[in-house]
Amino acid sequence: MADGCMETPVLLYTHGLQGLNNLHALVPSLLRHEVQMALEKLDLIWDGTYAWDMFLYMMRSQIRNTFPNADLPRHFTDATRAVLVDWIIQVHELLQFHEETLYLAIHLLNRSLRQLKVTTANLQLLGMVCLFVASKKVESLLPEVSGLLSLMDHTYTKHQLLRMERKVLCVLNFDLSYCPPLYFLLLFASVARCSAAVEWMARYLLELSLLESQCVVFLPVQLAGAALCLARQVLQECPTAEGEAAWCLASSIHVGSEPTLLRIMHILASAAAKASSRETCASFIKFSSPETLQVSRHPGLNNAAGLLGGCS
Repeated sequence: MADGCMETPVLLYTHGLQGLNNLHALVPSLLRHEVQMALEKLDLIWDGTYAWDMFLYMMRSQIRNTFPNADLPRHFTDATRAVLVDWIIQVHELLQFHEETLYLAIHLLNRSLRQLKVTTANLQLLGMVCLFVASKKVESLLPEVSGLLSLMDHTYTKHQLLRMERKVLCVLNFDLSYCPPLYFLLLFASVARCSAAVEWMARYLLELSLLESQCVVFLPVQLAGAALCLARQVLQECPTAEGEAAWCLASSIHVGSEPTLLRIMHILASAAAKASSRETCASFIKFSSPETLQVSRHPGLNNAAGLLGGCS
């Protein structure tokens, strides 16, 4: 892949590895135990016996449906895509869907834009269909189609929506499998014993990555690792001996080169610095609420890029 996504896997705190098969033999039993506990805590598994195998599957499954570059169809621009993603984020919040639904919807959108011929006039319809399809995979309660049409001011008919849904499912070969970066972020945050503030900041930065078309070429694990590392740098919390030890342990599973992670962090830092002044500010508003600890308004984000020289 371009942009370093298929570089030889390395770890930030230990010697480089040749692949995931070696990872199983080299990691300490402590890390396997922490991964098991984190996956159980996140309700991603029900039997701890298979926790490490589940984690390895998550790592391997990332390479499916990856993107060789960030190029969009000729008649679409990065700005057009950002406006659409921002609108999807607003609808997602209005419908009170799970976070996994949002990440899956944007992933389906990214794939559909590259495989399906769609006009600019039908771009909003495609976005809604991707969110609708994602909700069918994740949510237990689904919205009525009539309700989705009303959210688009009845610009489209029920027939048009269902026809677009069929097109999307067919062009994707009904393959809706995806391990979102959110899972890796929550896993890392749990293993690293991150504070609530760090976790919320990382979730905000990770959501900002959805708006950046250049982020589609990176693997979910890289996006999660970069968001968490940048969150720690921005908040500058006083470290404890136990916390630093836990962070080093969690960092050993951030597979990806350090230059790649730093590049992602620069993208996220730039996005965060201008988030409040952009037209696409749904994520900024969402993460400025008391429930999210108002992380999007943290003054450290204004100078996030200046912190990256000392990132570790």
